[in-house]
Amino acid sequence: MANRFKRKAATAAIAATVSATALAASPALDLGKIDQAAPAPTLTVTVALPLRDRNAATRYLTELHTSGSPHYHKFLTPAEFRGRFGPDEAAVAAISGRLTAAGLVVARRGSVLLQVSGPAASVQRAFGAELHLFQARDSQSGGVSRFMAPAKTSQPAVDLSGVQAVIGLDSRPRFRPHVSKQPSQLARALVRASGASGGNAPGKWTVTDLARYYNVAPLYDKGINGKGATIGIVTLAAFTPADAFRYWNQLGLKTNPDRLTVVNVDGGPGAPSDDSQSVETTLDVEQSGGLAPGAKMIVYQAPNTTQGFVDAFAQAIENNAADAVSTSWGSWEWGDLQTAANDPVSGGSANVLQTYHDLFLQAAMQGQSLFAAAGDAGAYDVNAQTEDPKDGYHPPKFSKVLSVDSPASQQFITAAGGTTLAASLTFKIKGEPYMVTVPAERAWGEDYLTGLCKKLGLDPVSCNWPNGGGGGVSGFIPRPFYQSWLPGMQNTQPGQHLVDNSQTPPQVIAALPASYPGRNVPDISMNADPQTGYVVYYTSDKTGFSVLDGEGGTSFVAPQLAGIAALLNQSQGSRLGLLNFALYGMASTGYAYTGFGGIGAPLRDIRVGNNWFYASRAGYDQATGLGVPDVANLAAALKRWF
Repeated sequence: MANRFKRKAATAAIAATVSATALAASPALDLGKIDQAAPAPTLTVTVALPLRDRNAATRYLTELHTSGSPHYHKFLTPAEFRGRFGPDEAAVAAISGRLTAAGLVVARRGSVLLQVSGPAASVQRAFGAELHLFQARDSQSGGVSRFMAPAKTSQPAVDLSGVQAVIGLDSRPRFRPHVSKQPSQLARALVRASGASGGNAPGKWTVTDLARYYNVAPLYDKGINGKGATIGIVTLAAFTPADAFRYWNQLGLKTNPDRLTVVNVDGGPGAPSDDSQSVETTLDVEQSGGLAPGAKMIVYQAPNTTQGFVDAFAQAIENNAADAVSTSWGSWEWGDLQTAANDPVSGGSANVLQTYHDLFLQAAMQGQSLFAAAGDAGAYDVNAQTEDPKDGYHPPKFSKVLSVDSPASQQFITAAGGTTLAASLTFKIKGEPYMVTVPAERAWGEDYLTGLCKKLGLDPVSCNWPNGGGGGVSGFIPRPFYQSWLPGMQNTQPGQHLVDNSQTPPQVIAALPASYPGRNVPDISMNADPQTGYVVYYTSDKTGFSVLDGEGGTSFVAPQLAGIAALLNQSQGSRLGLLNFALYGMASTGYAYTGFGGIGAPLRDIRVGNNWFYASRAGYDQATGLGVPDVANLAAALKRWF
């Protein structure tokens, strides 16, 4: 398995050509060498080490999730994982010794990571990177931010043999939250919304509406509320805890006032703010904690950098306190591919993604269930639409490229996709009503609003393209074994080149491999369309507290699944591990959509709609994955399955 990953990853890496300059979000002003800043900084980087035997680790993971195996559900502790599969201790000691001899301080940070700190000059010399301070204007907030990045490279002074990746030499914020609002021009025209599911109107849903619609309520009737389970949130922005308690209290949910623990990783992300997207963390906590009001919660919050994201996951996994962990942040998986200056070991991102792979493999072997938002740009993750058309790679300046989001594209995490609920939406255009009807739950892809956009005099791209549930095929991560036997899987499409058409001649920024048998996403979906979305109780640093409505995105689905996993954990009486094993197992045997042994179907197939390229159809598809859950039936099925 590991060799297969490495071989295919190398093939994919060779197939992509990327311009770091073109990938920059905005022009940056070089302010000079980082060690000339006053006071001279102390730098900390994260050094990732490879597992001892990935093939053996993957085989053991399969045994842990295979009924009848002597190891079935005998999940490991972090110490046991490190002892069996972690990096060779002699190699760790040798690498640590070489770094220490270079004047750096080395500390073990989990099974596969080292934290390496020292004066800026020593860090640059050791890793062969001349670091400069840059300043750029944020295209979303309009504010000015400063970050560190390599300006040139040289031969590292330290022998880095045995090192998988050096993470932290570039501190540019690069991850985006997968929360989506109704496009402003559509929100202004909407005058009424009603749904077939009862409860609050579409666009004003709470966790109680979701619990009723996806059949969570029978678990509450049995006293299952997440008690004894712990939910972890990995995030890159701070939040105001009082918002979450206000939300839960307004819904009449009984929660322990001491249920929330906040862990600042790498110093934390700073104070809550609109510019840092604190609304993301707020909704993550409200949604997951609202669905499982009896569960404890730990929020691991880190700076918005690759190092911060990796370190936050590492801490959540090494702590091993959270039974279910979700994140709603991500980036185009190929966006990690940059110049050699970012990684003196490999010259690319392959090893950063391999580090995610190893961390998530450890989590699954510990019985932790991980969830990630699959993105809100339909099948075109790199072309993600925002309120500011200058932010991102939007047509016509850039070509459309089928692409998926990371870390949802990783093998050992459950990728959360999105749907649109059945609804009747009434808009007013030039004083006249305009009706849009969605007759049944469908894949979230806002092509159903194309007629409305035309009526408003807007082209689809500026109106709502490519808003939709993330899904497609990874061009980097190989197809996992649990997907290998299921019909409906696809390979990457040919001709997927990200081209900057504003230049003469047009410049190819990235060329993705064709016909690559990659990981298919998403795995499972729920309501994510902001037109049929949710309310969020949120305190803005600019306008104060308010109740936001018309909020959506797969950002909601990932924490919702973590909350549901906490309920399933209590129902099962033990950790679940990687939920994909059971979900795909049920689908491959036919039980997922029919039920078995007197138990109703645990999943409901979605066969309508698309995410702008991939269509929903019978069985697995790249628009909604395996479909949506019937949570009470899923709980019963898991008891039988396990």
